[in-house]
Amino acid sequence: MTNQESPESTPPVIVGVTGASGAVIARELIDTLLRREHPVIAIASNAARLVWQEELDETYNQALARWVEHPLFRQYAIGDLFASVASGTTATAGMIIAPASMNSVASLAHGLTPNLLLRAADVTLKERRRLVLVPRETPLHAVHLENMLTLARLGATILPPEPPFYLKPLDIDGLVRFVAERALVALGLSDNLPDDLQYQDRQR
Repeated sequence: MTNQESPESTPPVIVGVTGASGAVIARELIDTLLRREHPVIAIASNAARLVWQEELDETYNQALARWVEHPLFRQYAIGDLFASVASGTTATAGMIIAPASMNSVASLAHGLTPNLLLRAADVTLKERRRLVLVPRETPLHAVHLENMLTLARLGATILPPEPPFYLKPLDIDGLVRFVAERALVALGLSDNLPDDLQYQDRQR
């Protein structure tokens, strides 16, 4: 955000949350963006809400209760195809899908947009805005790889949540922060990783 821009005039980042494992990455992204006073629009699938409850120490609704207190936060229901972000006329700063399930990756790669999350991602691609996907699946078979290759050729950034082994020792919280920050860098919203996540040569 430049000095001339107010938070209210800054295009929002769309954070899409699917039912793959890794809900903590989405929570870290939204918390970080709001902490930095950047507008956020969240869209979570029904499966994402279930996974969230299983993996985290709060439900998705409890997280929403925190976020809605922030004036720069909005959320839309997965079935709300009349939401503003379903149209390319609504300016955004791009979209991050974290975690990105292989079902969502496959649907998006083949132009299938039956819900708002996929429609918003499709709009992001067609408007040539930045789309970052944080896929969560291992191992990957050929169809997974081909679908991600299709999306990469369309301009999406494929950002697997890989551990930065060179930052040893790094705990889970540090890994989550690293992946979230890398996603923001890919979206053009951050210039560098935080000082405590930067690569530093170490004496062997």
